[in-house]
Amino acid sequence: MYTFENKKMKVGVEISMYPLHKDFEKDILEFIQNLKRLGLKPQTNGMSTQVFGEIDEVFLNLNKAMKAAFSTENQIVFNLKVLNNPLPSDFSL
Repeated sequence: MYTFENKKMKVGVEISMYPLHKDFEKDILEFIQNLKRLGLKPQTNGMSTQVFGEIDEVFLNLNKAMKAAFSTENQIVFNLKVLNNPLPSDFSL
């Protein structure tokens, strides 16, 4: 387990998923449901999905969800952005 000053390392991951076929919505919704089943709390908008948490837990479960998505016969592209020490959910300018 990675630590920073005796705290678990937190990350935020922004995920964009691009299934390369016409019925893409089904794959995206299934991916988001898999994230939820694995214990993550995805936050979605029109362009991406974000998940937050301890780095090992996030990447372990993200790995499982991506493998499930890749197990279909469709080609899928994932674009991930990773942020260490994400801002708290109540942050505002």
